[in-house]
Amino acid sequence: MSNQPGTNRPIWESESEFPELSEELRTGLSEVVDPEIGLNIIQLGLIRDVHIEPEEAKISMILTTPFCPYGPAMLETTRDKAQEVLKRPTFIDLGMEMWDFSMMEDGLGADWGLY
Repeated sequence: MSNQPGTNRPIWESESEFPELSEELRTGLSEVVDPEIGLNIIQLGLIRDVHIEPEEAKISMILTTPFCPYGPAMLETTRDKAQEVLKRPTFIDLGMEMWDFSMMEDGLGADWGLY
């Protein structure tokens, strides 16, 4: 997986075949906020990849911690928002990749005193 040049954000598979739809999805998923941290899942870098097919979509997502108390609700909200935007059944593949601050959008770590 490679990152968008000049950012910490991974390039989604869907961006090459469905660029406009991917951008709409990014905007829609920006409404899903981690209530404990107060940032959205795009800012946090939790969406690791998106695969869109004509009849369905799959989102690879991670959580900030394995035992995130809001994890189940965030996964369901993410799926609901993605289905609303993509207008097709969407499945969430919960990855086991460990989240760290470097996955956040550029500049946000400074708000936490990290950079």
